[in-house]
Amino acid sequence: MTTSASRPTDDAVTAEGSVTDRLVESNARYADAFTDPGMDARPVLRVAVVACMDARLDLHAALGLELGDCHTIRNAGGVVTDDVIRSLTISQRALGTRSVVLIHHSGCGLEGLSEDFRNDLELEVGQRPTWAVEGFRDVDQDVRQSIEKVRTSPFLLHTDDVRGFVFDVKTGRLREITPR
Repeated sequence: MTTSASRPTDDAVTAEGSVTDRLVESNARYADAFTDPGMDARPVLRVAVVACMDARLDLHAALGLELGDCHTIRNAGGVVTDDVIRSLTISQRALGTRSVVLIHHSGCGLEGLSEDFRNDLELEVGQRPTWAVEGFRDVDQDVRQSIEKVRTSPFLLHTDDVRGFVFDVKTGRLREITPR
């Protein structure tokens, strides 16, 4: 597995330029070799994957997915927020997905984080965030809650194939969580 973990992380600006500069340069090389795959926005496998934004999760590799196979929706914790429901609704109603896969993971940064984070942020910047932290103590229970939020959303057409998993960041294995 190739990672960038050995690269310096102290500063976003190096002698070679910013991280963003490096990304833009990489895109130029990518675009030079790019060929239009001739697909539209509808995922081939008709599945939407909701997962944590954690950089250790390479979802396409872990799930054997190729470009165009799925919609991928990521945020801190893989939390099923109103915006995730919005994305899933568009994914299903406008772009044909039928299945939802929820992936949380071991060692998540939200584990043990509380709403005190919001309170501290408000004290620091002088404005209360409008969003909830959505921290948790039990990853399995958090997956169950996410499954329930998707299954009970009135906006989603297809809630019969909603499954949740915990990805182990040490082994790369998925462990399915059974809803109650």
